[in-house]
Amino acid sequence: MLPQHLKQIRVLVLNEKENLERTLFRLEQGFELQFRLGPSLQGKRVIVHTNYPLDGQPFVRSNFRALAWNYPTGREDDSDKFCSLDLKIAGSYQYYFGFPNIDRSGGGYFVVDPVLRVGADNHVLPLDCITIQTYLSKCLGHLDDWPDRLRVAKESGYNMIHFTPLQTLGESRSCYSLADQLTFSPEYSPEGQSYTWEDVGALVEKLKTEWNMACITDVVYNHTAANSPWITEHPECGYNLVNSPHLRPAWVLDRALWHLTTRVAEGRYKAKGLPAEISEESHLNAIRSVMWQDVFPQIKLWEFFQVKVDSAVEQFRTLLQKGTKPDQSKTEGKKGLKIIQDPEYRRFGNTVDMDSALETFVPHSSSSQHIDECCGWLRQRVNELNEEQRNVVNQHQEQAINCLLGNVLYERLAGHGPKLGPVTRKDPLVTRYFTFPYEDMTLEQEMKLLDQPDKMSHFLAHNGWVMGDDPLRNFAEPGSNVYLRRELICWGDSVKLRYGGGPEDCPYLWAHMRKYTEITAQYFHGVRLDNCHSTPLHVAEFMLDVARGVCPNLYVVAELFTGSEELDNIFVTKLGISSLIREAMSAGDSHEEGRLVYRYGGEPVGAFVQPSLRPLFPSIAHAMFLDVTHDNECPIQLRSALDSLPSSAIVSMACCATGSTRGYDELVPHQISVVKEERFYPKWNPAAVPTSKGEAGVQTGIIAGKLALNKLHQELASQGFMQVFVDQVDADIVAITRHCPSTHQSVVAVSRTAFWNPKTHEYGANVPPMFIPGKIEEVVLEARTVERLAGSYEKDESFINGMPEYTVEIKEHIPLEQSTLVKKSDVTSKGRSEFVQEITFQKLTPGSVIAFRVSLDPKAQKLVGVLRYYLSQFSPKYRRGSVADDNPPEALQKPLSQLMAKLTLAELNILLFRCDSEEQEDGGGCYSIPGWESLKYAGLQGLISVLAQIRPNNDLGHPVCANLRQGDWLIDFVSNRLINKEGTLAQVGQWLAAMFTYLKHFPRYLIPCYFDAILVSTYTTALDATYKLMSSFVQNGSSFVRHLALGSVQMCGVGRFPALPPLSSKLEDVPQRVNPATGLKEQCCVSMAAGLPHFSAGIFRCWGRDTFIALRGLMLITGRYAEARNIILAFAGTLRHGLIPNLLGEGRCARYNCRDAVWWWLQCVQDYTTLVPEGHEILRCPVTRMYPTDDCEPRKPGEVEQPLYDVIQEALQRQLEGISFRERNAGPQIDRNMRDEGFSVASKVDPATGFVTGGNRFNCGTWMDKMGESERARNKGMPATPRDGAAVEIVGLSKSAVRWVVELHAKGLFPYDGAKVHTQGAEGFVSYAQWNQQLQRSFEAGFWVSGDPDDPNEKHPELVHKKGIYKDSYGASSPWCDYQLRPNFTIAMVVAPELFTVERAWQALEMAEKKLLGPLGMKTLDPDDMVYCGVYDNALDNDNYNLAKGFNYHQGPEWLWPVGYFLRAKLYFAKKLGEDTYAKTVILVKNVLSRHYTHLERSPWKGLPELTNENGQYCPFSCETQAWSLATVLEVLYDL
Repeated sequence: MLPQHLKQIRVLVLNEKENLERTLFRLEQGFELQFRLGPSLQGKRVIVHTNYPLDGQPFVRSNFRALAWNYPTGREDDSDKFCSLDLKIAGSYQYYFGFPNIDRSGGGYFVVDPVLRVGADNHVLPLDCITIQTYLSKCLGHLDDWPDRLRVAKESGYNMIHFTPLQTLGESRSCYSLADQLTFSPEYSPEGQSYTWEDVGALVEKLKTEWNMACITDVVYNHTAANSPWITEHPECGYNLVNSPHLRPAWVLDRALWHLTTRVAEGRYKAKGLPAEISEESHLNAIRSVMWQDVFPQIKLWEFFQVKVDSAVEQFRTLLQKGTKPDQSKTEGKKGLKIIQDPEYRRFGNTVDMDSALETFVPHSSSSQHIDECCGWLRQRVNELNEEQRNVVNQHQEQAINCLLGNVLYERLAGHGPKLGPVTRKDPLVTRYFTFPYEDMTLEQEMKLLDQPDKMSHFLAHNGWVMGDDPLRNFAEPGSNVYLRRELICWGDSVKLRYGGGPEDCPYLWAHMRKYTEITAQYFHGVRLDNCHSTPLHVAEFMLDVARGVCPNLYVVAELFTGSEELDNIFVTKLGISSLIREAMSAGDSHEEGRLVYRYGGEPVGAFVQPSLRPLFPSIAHAMFLDVTHDNECPIQLRSALDSLPSSAIVSMACCATGSTRGYDELVPHQISVVKEERFYPKWNPAAVPTSKGEAGVQTGIIAGKLALNKLHQELASQGFMQVFVDQVDADIVAITRHCPSTHQSVVAVSRTAFWNPKTHEYGANVPPMFIPGKIEEVVLEARTVERLAGSYEKDESFINGMPEYTVEIKEHIPLEQSTLVKKSDVTSKGRSEFVQEITFQKLTPGSVIAFRVSLDPKAQKLVGVLRYYLSQFSPKYRRGSVADDNPPEALQKPLSQLMAKLTLAELNILLFRCDSEEQEDGGGCYSIPGWESLKYAGLQGLISVLAQIRPNNDLGHPVCANLRQGDWLIDFVSNRLINKEGTLAQVGQWLAAMFTYLKHFPRYLIPCYFDAILVSTYTTALDATYKLMSSFVQNGSSFVRHLALGSVQMCGVGRFPALPPLSSKLEDVPQRVNPATGLKEQCCVSMAAGLPHFSAGIFRCWGRDTFIALRGLMLITGRYAEARNIILAFAGTLRHGLIPNLLGEGRCARYNCRDAVWWWLQCVQDYTTLVPEGHEILRCPVTRMYPTDDCEPRKPGEVEQPLYDVIQEALQRQLEGISFRERNAGPQIDRNMRDEGFSVASKVDPATGFVTGGNRFNCGTWMDKMGESERARNKGMPATPRDGAAVEIVGLSKSAVRWVVELHAKGLFPYDGAKVHTQGAEGFVSYAQWNQQLQRSFEAGFWVSGDPDDPNEKHPELVHKKGIYKDSYGASSPWCDYQLRPNFTIAMVVAPELFTVERAWQALEMAEKKLLGPLGMKTLDPDDMVYCGVYDNALDNDNYNLAKGFNYHQGPEWLWPVGYFLRAKLYFAKKLGEDTYAKTVILVKNVLSRHYTHLERSPWKGLPELTNENGQYCPFSCETQAWSLATVLEVLYDL
């Protein structure tokens, strides 16, 4: 087992209804695959199944098992839960997922690559190291001669051999037409010997251990040779006229065409313009007219698709006479005549569906006259349908002629065709589609065979391929007319095999092919699937499963011609194909050839370092990139002999498997035909002379060049040169760089291609100079194809010989000065880190290659090593290429984690976050990328958010990467910003600056990836330090919990100016600092921003309501107790009129215009006493009062102090007595929109109910505080949601507070049991216990909307439009406002659940879920309400009273923070309703929260917004991240 940080883990995120069957996921053995849940599945009971076997169990494709879930961090949410597989076995595997009641909701495949081993020591041969050479086995001669012939591959540097099939071949001698799949062909044994598969196995083993070569061979599943003895005994294994009667019409046409061939060959059509020698276009027209005039009328193919009219009419007449009625279950009462196709395809075998006839033609009566009339209608309709069938067959015949003529044109007239000459029986007009194993007879006699099944079973359909056909469809099965329409390009030597649906359909064939597969897998390391795209998928799946049972690390290659990557992927994923064959010959020019190198492997140079645990991205199939395949045309014929070497070099530089076919390196100037070639390959002889025909050596063709290129290819892959850059220097020159990301060595190969023969094509003399960044260490190789005097090419009779007139001049591993291709090289230096060598070429002629080994300049090389050394403290992946630092700078002497451990959370706020306006207070700002945008934060998170988008896709063209390559501005910004701070932050800045000092000496193309590596290391270390300072809930929590807890660091910080008023000097643990301006000590307590970026700095940072709604989630649950205490006490000091300020304004500019903040503050004091150990101590803490009386000026700190419990008592007493005042400085200087009446603030306790009630219709004292601003729409000065009267959440919060003080008093922790009040001149006493009971009695009577017209509590039954809910307020000045459905009652449910009856509460919550719950937030108003509008646009000014200037801020848009209360209420009451309801609710909660998690992960702000528009749409006017949104969601997870 690898240590966790080194283990490669790929995460596949599952999404509901996502089927990825056509997506390729490739993994390596030793990887771990994790399945995690996407947002659409979180909270649901998902079951993941796979057929990947348990350890030690065999793989059975149909055996699926459910995977167990791992919960690394407890079960409060699904953000981290996963199930995993340790991948140890190669192959193709399937996964799918569903739920207990739905088996499959989605799924896909993943492919695990094989591990190949060679050599006596069994070392690994990586797939990217493979260099393969194909041999046509029949050209190898006797087995004893094979080592001498195969040695050519070894001596040319190949490490894998591909043999075409070694079995007995059919009579055509095509390498792919096998007469017997099970025997090793006797042609390989000399007389008196009889070699077997064991002997082949011994040779393969020798090649593996002694030559370090692996061997693969073909498997051909699609067809067998027409003369295979076993197919005669088992004709059911092919498509014959008995098991495939739909082919009968096609067979008839095929025989007619054969008879046409014989007549043309005998010259019997000469008079009609059709001689045996077809040599001109007019002969094609003659064929067309002969087909229409003679052939088709004779064979009458349409009769196979028609009905015999008379017998159908007579059958119908009999039924009518009997009074038969149609079977309604079949016709469903629908009229329309149906014809049934005869399954046996006899002439006139089709029949009429009599039920449809009886339904369609109904006689008026049973009289014979009416019956005759009906039969006449039927006769007419059947004749029409017969005519339609004849037209369809005519279309088939037209296509058949077109295909036939296309074939004749290619074979006999086309310049690039085989020019077959006259039509003979040996070279017929067209290849036969079916076998005919009988003596010649006339066409009439042959037609009689159609009635003899014992004969018909031996007419077997040949195989072939169909242009543009769907590869997933079998063209020989019913429903396809390929054979009738002559669309098959036919292989007349092979019979197509008919497997059916499984082994039970053709037992002999499956058993035979299984044995064949087992033999192949036993003796070879891999297979090439011949004709893969036409092999039925289920057959190939079955056979490869068998093969992997024998050879677990089976290497599977295939060539696909589907024309689409998506279709390719179906084959690759289902079959587990290891490499797809790709061909350089498919490129029309050097530019395209270079593009293929880029496409088939490697990552870009300077790519980012990816984490070991990362998402599983779809990949393209691994490529086996060949300069030419053995079954394609010869490049020398299509290009020029000079191109062989440079194109080979381009292929060799590809970061994938590469290879060639035997003959290419020897410059054989024609295609070596897989059918016709019978000569032998030359044997190896190192001393072979150029003119030697039967031997090949170093001087033959381009062998010397190929050896050097193959060695280079293998070295690059094995040493991790996995980055690729392709540069098109000019029309013919391609430069390819392979770069190693750990040592930063590169190899640059420059190839000058010769796609056109230089004898006929003019190549330019001017070769542009090249600029190579870095220091050229050596010329790895330089090679030119040159002409020599060795005679010209003559085709040999016995051996496959090449062109002797060309050879390769090659030098290897020489210093640059000794190069003959390079004229000179100048060193030019661009800046301190750019070390560039300019290369001028002199002999880079077409057909030349030069490869340079390049390293960074020596200084940069050393500094890269040192930087990697310092990075290796964060991850071992930087150890390779690292060099210890001889004298480390002071800043780097301590590990970064030691520095980070000294930072406070307030300092981490500076390090990680701070938006633009927060930075501007300090005279800075966020970094702005020219031509792009500004980063969201000045701290690390600003960059990390952007880099997280860039890194997975290696988006090196991104403006941030461009900025880093252009200069050091951003690098300096990151470190200088911190160096200018004090203490430990400055040390972190110096640590970064020291790391960046090394970075600045790197070549610019490497800066983005190393900058990212430094930043990621710093960031993750900072996060570790952050969580260590938080509660165990966060430390042990899920990723989601931690993301939310980071919100506490994001929102809570210390600005340049203290945001909180001073605390009592008697308190301990109050942070201090020296004011840089005055030099005096001052308090520097953390304050909480309401939201970023709009409410983050200056006077608008701190709000009483926002702070205390968010305090429990962001500070208490995260364990920031001292800072929470300081905030509670600082606000306590500003109490005035019995209220806590809305806008804090440092206390001096406070506005006391909200009725709810004091109750949220009291709730937080209560939460502090319950959540914090010894939390009740806060009640005795001294509070320094700024306003001991309502009208005094602000007092100095420490002048008036009292314990917190006295301040609490004052707040409660003032509420009971009644609060009423006019705001100070009332008027436009404090609120430019408010009307005069709105500045009057009132709040009191209603003696009848105990409800805290207040406000008026001109102000808005709760969180729904939008004040109209539009003069045009006449809403200026009018609150959109005054919520005067008793707002439901205030009633809940007051109940919670009163209950709490009663409990405190009983425990002796609060000295007051009630309050004295002066009302109407008299003094009275209100007991808190009584008030508590009164609220309990009054609540449901006042707030529950039963919808019952006789409900005695219902004052306004006419205003009820939703029943089974709780009112939003009680006693509003506009009574209909009380009845609006809003989410506020859920707050009361959480803080004072005792007020609610369980059943009613549940009913109201269900209604809220149905009507108000959005994707991220809660609609602030019932969408059925007439003033509902879900889109908030603060900039819009029009005539609409309800919308202008964002008047609908709380009239529909979906706010996030109420979701927290809704979900917590739902969980609380679900628990009361039993386990089943609770389990369902947990699913809902997790599902809702998963959307928040997704948003949080994707948000560059790493936050949750204030609100969204309707249905979760983005709202540009919302804060991007809001304290209370993060806090209340975190509270839900805490409750879970």
